[in-house]
Amino acid sequence: MDHSTHEHAAHAGHGAHTGHRPPTTWAAAAQATLHCLTGCAIGEVLGMVIGTALGLHGVATIALAVALAFVFGYALTMRGVLKAGVPFRAALKVALAADTISITVMEIVDNGIMVAVPGAMDAGLASWLFWGALAFALAVAFVLTWPVNKWMIGRGKGHAVVHQYHH
Repeated sequence: MDHSTHEHAAHAGHGAHTGHRPPTTWAAAAQATLHCLTGCAIGEVLGMVIGTALGLHGVATIALAVALAFVFGYALTMRGVLKAGVPFRAALKVALAADTISITVMEIVDNGIMVAVPGAMDAGLASWLFWGALAFALAVAFVLTWPVNKWMIGRGKGHAVVHQYHH
């Protein structure tokens, strides 16, 4: 019995097909990156809005935005995995494996840009500078995270671990 047959037999009855990897294409990586960007953007925007509205210092606002980006990123992945019938603890493990590197890269890039754009963190929610810098930061984060996701999917890592639950 080869490895993939053994792996498939070992996981039979778990409601997920594990016998193949998703295609390692730029399109598949873009889809994974867009998924990651969605969770990151929700958390990032919410964290920036809450932190700015509460008058938190820049570092505290970034910490809140990063924490919420991880929470929403993992939650979006878990939603689909839980829907496939996977128990909560196992779904959390899948989300951690699927998203940690991608979210980390995205958060380093987008928060680095927000800090680098002069005045962006202090501009306030009514400012085009704040929203323009944030949109630019998220777009650049997408572009730089995309090849990371392609590389990980090609090695059966990242969003490749979620693929089996999408059937």
